[in-house]
Amino acid sequence: MRCEGNIQVMEIPYKELATETLRAIIEDFVSREGTDYGHEDFSFETKISQVMKSLEVGKAIVTFDAESETCSISTKDDGGF
Repeated sequence: MRCEGNIQVMEIPYKELATETLRAIIEDFVSREGTDYGHEDFSFETKISQVMKSLEVGKAIVTFDAESETCSISTKDDGGF
């Protein structure tokens, strides 16, 4: 767990989440993130697969924010960990 000011954020091992739960977290991340995928346009499913791959190789983590009681995804690119 790490603290950001008074906010406590902890890593949740993605493999411990139910498949449906993980998918919902990834979908939320992809839909609100406006993630830059370069010059190519990728389908929603492709973006979901890319985020899943990032989790698998350690380039992204699932986080839980205790204050807002929400899960999200942090990537090395956004300084999230």
